[in-house]
Amino acid sequence: MVEFLLTLPAVVKIIASLVLIVAVNRFLKQLLYSVLIGALFLGLWCGHSLFSLLFIAWQRFSSIDNLMLMVVIIEVISLSTLMSRSRVMADLVEAVQSRISRRAALAVLPAIIGLLPMPGGAYFSAPMVDSCDTEKNIQSLLKTKINYWFRHIWEGWWPLYPGFLVAVDIMNVEIWQFMLVQIPVSLLTVLSGYWFLLRRVPVAARIKDEKSTGPDRKNGQPLLVLITPILVTIAVYALITIFLPFIGQINKYLPMIVGLLMAVITLQAQRPQPAKEWRQIIFTKRTLFLVLLIGAVRIYGAVIDTPLPTGLLLVEQMRLELVQWGIPFLAVMALIPLFSGMAMGVTVGYVGASFPIVLSLLGPDPSLMSILSACMLAYGTGFVGQMLTPMHVCLVVTNDYFKTRLFPSIISLLKPAAGVSIGIFAFYFFLQFFV
Repeated sequence: MVEFLLTLPAVVKIIASLVLIVAVNRFLKQLLYSVLIGALFLGLWCGHSLFSLLFIAWQRFSSIDNLMLMVVIIEVISLSTLMSRSRVMADLVEAVQSRISRRAALAVLPAIIGLLPMPGGAYFSAPMVDSCDTEKNIQSLLKTKINYWFRHIWEGWWPLYPGFLVAVDIMNVEIWQFMLVQIPVSLLTVLSGYWFLLRRVPVAARIKDEKSTGPDRKNGQPLLVLITPILVTIAVYALITIFLPFIGQINKYLPMIVGLLMAVITLQAQRPQPAKEWRQIIFTKRTLFLVLLIGAVRIYGAVIDTPLPTGLLLVEQMRLELVQWGIPFLAVMALIPLFSGMAMGVTVGYVGASFPIVLSLLGPDPSLMSILSACMLAYGTGFVGQMLTPMHVCLVVTNDYFKTRLFPSIISLLKPAAGVSIGIFAFYFFLQFFV
C-alpha cells in the first residue's frame, strides 16, 4: 500500500496537499499550521526525509529573498494602516465615488493598487473596498472576491510585474510583442469579473451619497494628491528597475522596498503622525501573524522547487507523466502552468517552472506567433491556477481582512476563472488560425 501511494502521479500529490491544507484549515481555523502541515505532507509523500524537509524549510525561511519579502509585507501593512489612520484612504474612496458609481469603485480601487507589483497588495486595497460598502449590505465573501480578483487584472501585461519580465526573458521576445497578446487577456479578466462578481453587488450599494461624496465637499483634495504615495511607489520602482538595475540584482525585492519606503515618507510629510501612532502601526500581532503565514507559504513553495530524490523537479515529473499518459499536446501545454500556478501561487514561480517546458513542446524552430500564442495560453492558465489556490498570498490576506473562509472563497471563484479560461482558449485558436 505504501509503495502504491509513493508511485502515484506528481499532480495527484500536489492537488491532494492543497486539498489537505483547505480541509485542515476548516478544522483548525489556523491557516499558518494548515500550510505547514500541507508542506510536510507533500514533502514526505514525494520521498524527502523529515531531516531534509526541516533543512529545506530553514533554508527558504532564512533566505535573503524571504527576509526581504517579509520587509515588503511589513511595509505594505504599515503604509495601508498609515493611509487609514491619516484618513487618506477614506478621502480616496470618497474622491473615487464622487466620480463613478459605487459598483465601479469596488473594482477600480483594487485595480489602482494592482498597478503596484507588491506581494500581498490585496491587503492594501481591502480596506478601500470595505469603505465603499457604506450601507453594509454587501456580503463579506463578495467583497473578498472583488478585492482579490480586480487586484490582479494587470498582471498579464503590466511590465512592472516580475513574472511578466521573466516570461519575456525566457521567450526572448520584445516586451511590446508580448504585451500585445496579453492585453486582451486582461480585458477578459475584467469582463469575467464584472459578469460573475460585480453584477452581484446590490443596486442600493451604487447610490451616491451626494452630501459626503459630492465634488464640492469641504476639505476635499484632488484625486492625484490622494494617490501620491501609490504614484511614488510606482515611479521609484520603475526608475530603479530601468536606471539602477544593479539594485534589483542585489535582491529582486529591493526596488519595491525602496519604493514603499519613499511612499511612507511622502505620506508622513503630507499628513504627519506622532511616534505613538507609529508604534501601534508597526508592532501588531496581526502583522507578525501575516509575516509568519507568508513564510509558511514560501516553505511550501520550497518543497515544490526542490529536486525530488530522483533528481527531477516536481513540475518536470508532471510533464513526463502527462506525456506518458498520451494527454494531447495542447492540454499538456495548458495543464503544466495550471498545476504550477496552483502549487506555487505566484506568477514568477509558475512562469519560471513551466515556460521552458512549454517552449520545448513547440519544437526546434517555432514561429514568433507560435511562441507568443503558446505562452499567452500558458500564462493565462497559470494565472487561473494561482487565483484558485490557498498558496496565493493575496487570497490569504484578503480572507484575513474580511474574516472569510478559504474554501468558499476558492470555490466561488471557479465561475470567473472558467470564463477567463474559455476566453483564453478562444483567443489562442484565433491567433493560431487567423493571425
